[in-house]
Amino acid sequence: MKASALTLGVIIGNRDFFPDKLVADARVDVLKLLQDLGITGVMLDPSESKLGGVETHEEARRCADLFRRNRDRIDGVWVVLPNFGDEKGVADTLKLSELKVPVLVQAYPDDLDRLDVIRRRDAFCGKISVCNNLRQAGLPFTLTRKHVVHPSDPSFREDLQAFAGVCRVVRGLRQVRIGAVGARPGAFNTVRYSEKILERNGISVTTVDLSELLGQAAKLEATHARVVGKVEEIRAYAPSGAVPPAKLVQMARLGVVLDDFVSANHLDATAIQCWTSLQQNHGCNVCTSMSMMSENLLPSACEVDVTGVLTMYAMQLASGSPSALVDWNNNYGGADDKCVLFHCGNWAKSFLPDIQISNAPILGSTLGVENTWGALDGRTPAGLLTYGRITTDDAAGVIRAYVGEGELTNDELKTFGNRAVARVPKLQKLLRHVCREGFEHHVVMNASRSAGVLAEAFERYLGWDVYHHEAPQE
Repeated sequence: MKASALTLGVIIGNRDFFPDKLVADARVDVLKLLQDLGITGVMLDPSESKLGGVETHEEARRCADLFRRNRDRIDGVWVVLPNFGDEKGVADTLKLSELKVPVLVQAYPDDLDRLDVIRRRDAFCGKISVCNNLRQAGLPFTLTRKHVVHPSDPSFREDLQAFAGVCRVVRGLRQVRIGAVGARPGAFNTVRYSEKILERNGISVTTVDLSELLGQAAKLEATHARVVGKVEEIRAYAPSGAVPPAKLVQMARLGVVLDDFVSANHLDATAIQCWTSLQQNHGCNVCTSMSMMSENLLPSACEVDVTGVLTMYAMQLASGSPSALVDWNNNYGGADDKCVLFHCGNWAKSFLPDIQISNAPILGSTLGVENTWGALDGRTPAGLLTYGRITTDDAAGVIRAYVGEGELTNDELKTFGNRAVARVPKLQKLLRHVCREGFEHHVVMNASRSAGVLAEAFERYLGWDVYHHEAPQE
């Protein structure tokens, strides 16, 4: 998958007693790879420094000034070492630029038949010196899987794409705006969170009383053009033949009001009080509207789970695809590494090839099934799985998270709602961590392999406490 709408600052390090040609060649390599991946590069022109590289303090100042002029659009910095590089030049550029974005350090490999004076690189050694200086300056950075690697190496292409994901997560979470619609259900202490801790981390929460939105929805006539349009949008989104027409109108009314709330407050995500007031006072579920928003990359979580939808948004930034809030819900027979994921349900239709708009039998048992139309029914088939959860630790005043990967399976599952079977290596160990550390019963899933990207962004650049379940040994 190509990284979209991403801009990287590029620092090409240089040492004057190594061949200048290495810097010129690296610039060609960098420009080609950035073009291939659809990434915009910001770097010194050869007319602004020696071959466009950075060696001296003066060149560092020029590069830093260039980065400052483009601060609003630079998502990360790629440090390129075609030779040993100048450790102070790289560190000075980053300090003077004050970008505070992720930094990837990449060094070229030497060829065994080119270790003579005029062709050797010594970037293997230079990378260690550059990283030492960055550590001294308190500047976090990301490493490639191979200590030295050519930009044309397939593994580096993967490294750069993963780094692009890190950049998207870091920038996105530092300025995300979440809408909290209504109060959490009274029986759900589990979704408590600290709005102040989130705000300190750049995460804003805009609240609204559910009654305000229900009141606005009630004032919309069934014949209103936007309501009629929303009904058609719902019908086009998922099969709705079983839904009573009056309930489709109720779903549409609320959908229009939610759209307005998101737009007026420039929100990136929402967490909604999905029971019991909605069923009692509006006569339908909001699940379909939430699913439609999540499918359109405006994730929406139920039960006013604000840190749950924050996790959905983070996974979406990392992967570029929708996320879903799920329950760690049931054991799968006697299989220790499998479990059932469930919600009643509002998953984006990307997860539900057999999607149907239905009702919610569990809520309906106390609220009346006729008041729960709008819940989705569908099974998620086998596929990739990244899972995780962000939470606020109010007592410690910090944000904590866990992430990991597994797979969704096609194992038989006879139930209703939104459902899936997951296989997670050493699931019992993970569940012990979830319980002992007081995480919520809600977890987020995404059809990707992005746990490493999330862990890097959360821990290294955002400073959060992260447990990466069964992380590969580095």
